[in-house]
Amino acid sequence: MNSKILPAMLFCICFVSLSLLAQTSPIGIWKTIDDDTGEAKSHVEIYEKDGKLYGKVVKLLLRPADTICEKCPGKKKNTPVVGLHIIEDLKPYDNYWQKGTILDPENGKEYGCSIWFEDGKADELKVRGKHWTGLYRTQTWYKAE
Repeated sequence: MNSKILPAMLFCICFVSLSLLAQTSPIGIWKTIDDDTGEAKSHVEIYEKDGKLYGKVVKLLLRPADTICEKCPGKKKNTPVVGLHIIEDLKPYDNYWQKGTILDPENGKEYGCSIWFEDGKADELKVRGKHWTGLYRTQTWYKAE
């Protein structure tokens, strides 16, 4: 009897472990990195609402907290960067999130957006902004402590 219980227990442990790995979520606070200097630039909180992911700036690390987005379009123009929603409407698909948008507060431009994890690294989030021409840029954001 014991010889049947041990394999069943091992199977359950492996199944639960794999299920937890598959549930890696980008929800939380992420540290963004400046492409030119490599310095930590801001903290962005990613959260879920109505089955979609959104992200807003919660802290600036290289600029004053009262910095405004002078180049942002529409209603976001001249609003504080802290609290600014820069990621909107990301939808889950397989093992990543896609078909959302990301706003670059530096230049006020909005791009298509997708995010994902690579190589099982739950503390590194790949964030890709894609221009309508097909050109794209991928950044790595790091889990904020």
